[in-house]
Amino acid sequence: MPTTPPAFTGLSAFPLTPADEAGRVDTDALQRLLSRIVEAKTNSIGLLGSTGTYMYLSREERRRAVEAAVECVGGRLPLIVGVGTLRTDDAVALARDAAAAGAQALLLAPVSYTPLTEEEAFRHFEAVAAATDLPLSIYNNPSTTHFSFSEALIERLAGLANVSAVKMPLPKGGDFSGEIARLRAATPADFAIGYSGDWECPHALLAGSDCWYSVVAGLFPKPSLALTSAAISGNVEETTRLDTSFHPLWQLFKTHGSLRVVYAAANLMGITKAQPPRPVLPLGSEAVRDIEAAISLLKD
Repeated sequence: MPTTPPAFTGLSAFPLTPADEAGRVDTDALQRLLSRIVEAKTNSIGLLGSTGTYMYLSREERRRAVEAAVECVGGRLPLIVGVGTLRTDDAVALARDAAAAGAQALLLAPVSYTPLTEEEAFRHFEAVAAATDLPLSIYNNPSTTHFSFSEALIERLAGLANVSAVKMPLPKGGDFSGEIARLRAATPADFAIGYSGDWECPHALLAGSDCWYSVVAGLFPKPSLALTSAAISGNVEETTRLDTSFHPLWQLFKTHGSLRVVYAAANLMGITKAQPPRPVLPLGSEAVRDIEAAISLLKD
């Protein structure tokens, strides 16, 4: 019987992809971030997700990032690579690049300018899933793509070869248990259901989700892993205690957007001097002071 790919279970840490103003990836800084994650022994690494600013990088730079990651990680953790882009043929090429470089799994968002129909999204995923033998996760991220997957579409996509997981946004009303139950009933037994939206993901794990796709784990993998372990074990008291130290950071994520916050935090930690890709602007001094106070509570 097939089993859920390990890349899509537990804690998946999503680091920044530091780059200069021209969009050239700083592979040394990227490998510093990755080394921290490998040392912490999270369950997987999510390279070139939204936190990794995949849509701001050329195909060449995305390839360089994957190659640098594979070199650094050395197979010690599963490496999930985001391959979202506007055109289907380009997404197919990115998927093949990632596979050739040594990735273990793929993550695909239905990036679009013209709003997609469900049939168009299905055909897009069908083509990319067939381009390699790697397991692929559906990236349901309507806040950036402006496309929201219906449960019926997820069910249909889960029937495709290699489509093995879904990365879900936080459900309206916070009903994780109900949404997870519906998705489990509609998808194969080995299909993994995970969530992003860091401030609520511990609750998703307590409700029985398979994976936390985590922004904060890209910078603070050790405390994030402790929080994940407590939630997966069903220890509500310990989950609540550990989650409390993250609350100031969660509030800053909600106020400023997690991307801006983690860039500022990475700068404060001396990991990189890279700034967000323009037109995204770095945060001002008052926000940076708040971020410095928030990250001082996290023991990494």
